[in-house]
Amino acid sequence: MNIITGETGAGKSIMLGAMGLLMGNRADTKALFDENEKCVVEGNFNISRLNLKQFFEDFELDYEVSCVIRREISPAGKSRAFVNDTPVTLEVLKALGVYLMDIHSQHDTLLLNTNAYQLALVDTFAGNQSLLDVYGVSFKEFKTAEKALQLLQTNADALKKEYDYNKFLLEELLVAKLVGEEQAELEEELMILENAEEVKRKLGYAYEYLNNAEFSVLGLLKDTNIALGSISGISEKYAGLKERINSSLIELQDISNEIESEDSKVETDDEKVIFLKDRLNAIFRFQQKHAVKTVSELIEIRNELELKVNKVVNLEEELSVLQKSKEKLLLETEKHAQALSESRKKVIEPLVKKIQGLLAELGMPDALLQIGMKEKSLSVDGKDDLLFEFSANKGSTPKPLKDVASGGEFSRVMLSLKYVLAEKKSLPTIIFDEIDTGISGEVAIKVGKMLTEMSSKLQVIAITHLHQIAGKGQTHFYVYKDNSDIKTVSLMRKLNADERIIEVAKMIGGQNPSESAIRSAIEMLENNN
Repeated sequence: MNIITGETGAGKSIMLGAMGLLMGNRADTKALFDENEKCVVEGNFNISRLNLKQFFEDFELDYEVSCVIRREISPAGKSRAFVNDTPVTLEVLKALGVYLMDIHSQHDTLLLNTNAYQLALVDTFAGNQSLLDVYGVSFKEFKTAEKALQLLQTNADALKKEYDYNKFLLEELLVAKLVGEEQAELEEELMILENAEEVKRKLGYAYEYLNNAEFSVLGLLKDTNIALGSISGISEKYAGLKERINSSLIELQDISNEIESEDSKVETDDEKVIFLKDRLNAIFRFQQKHAVKTVSELIEIRNELELKVNKVVNLEEELSVLQKSKEKLLLETEKHAQALSESRKKVIEPLVKKIQGLLAELGMPDALLQIGMKEKSLSVDGKDDLLFEFSANKGSTPKPLKDVASGGEFSRVMLSLKYVLAEKKSLPTIIFDEIDTGISGEVAIKVGKMLTEMSSKLQVIAITHLHQIAGKGQTHFYVYKDNSDIKTVSLMRKLNADERIIEVAKMIGGQNPSESAIRSAIEMLENNN
């Protein structure tokens, strides 16, 4: 049981801010003492009894019984976090912080009115973590399947709107039976047919020049070949010339044969001309329609249309598969949500009785707490909406906490909840920031007793202005301002036995405590021991 006291504004909130940084809270450069210097906050946590080895393995961190967490904030506002000198993200730091510490502040009283916080309280009391883990996995899988189905349905609607038109375009192109290089071939064939007479005449001339019986190129070459053959034995040069003439003769003979063959193929065919023109016109229309210049591009468009049309044809099957998958996951998720709901229902009555019993001890014998539960749509935390309703006085109708609880009543409700949860949750440290708001006298003594009981199971740090609570501490720290330098600083020191007496006496009797106040402080501290 650690007590922290000090004058209002002495700087207790600075210590809480530092602890918050270690738990992964957002860093704000405005809070820096020196905006030109790097700020370092470090905490040492004994985690030997927390069963966190698996956590450290999951995040690839070095496990040490003495876990050192460090935050560094640069003057530029950049924040870095380390666990045992290994850099980590703030998400990892927050995930680890959940196992290490709970900081109760005025912010908690606002959170208490949120459904998420209320569910977390009930789940902790019920020990629902394993159920929450199973549900969380199932819910995530369900939402993934639901999103995939919605996306496919959106795409399907768009594709279906285009389906008829795409199918029409595809059928046109399929009927056309396009072939990659046919356009050039068709154009060449049409050109020959349109100029058949001219082509045939010129091919005839060429053949005649090569093969004329009286005076032909081939005949002259044959004579040349014979002439050179008669002297080829005299010199290798002549033999070489004969060989070249012979090669030319063979090549020209081959050309002559091909000219004759091509000539035989050329015929005037008006019907074929019409067919070729129609075919080319059809290809040109398709190219204009699809804004392309080649048949190859038309074939690519045909293939793409085929994929789109086939996709729509197969969509119903795909949608059916995804729909069944989503429905199956929904049933599983609802089953896990129901298990969570049943577990929550079981603990609500005992939780309410426990809280009301503690509130009675804290001077609120007529306090009435009700926890209502109704079903909602599936969400990340299940299908339950909770409503904490409270009445502090006899005969009053319970209403939402935020509407009826005063500061002191809120503090006592929160303390009771934390007290109950400390029994259920393996939490090594809890910090109470002015849990004594709005209370005094006998109630303050009861609060001190509850904090002391909690400290038998975990480390309790209580920031307080009440001597009844301060007197319960085993260790006492004092926060104060030091104005001795150019800039005021807040410091904290551990009080020895005599200093504790004086500090508690000041809390009882003011800045200059009387003898009776000092005696009361001594008696209070002795009774605590």
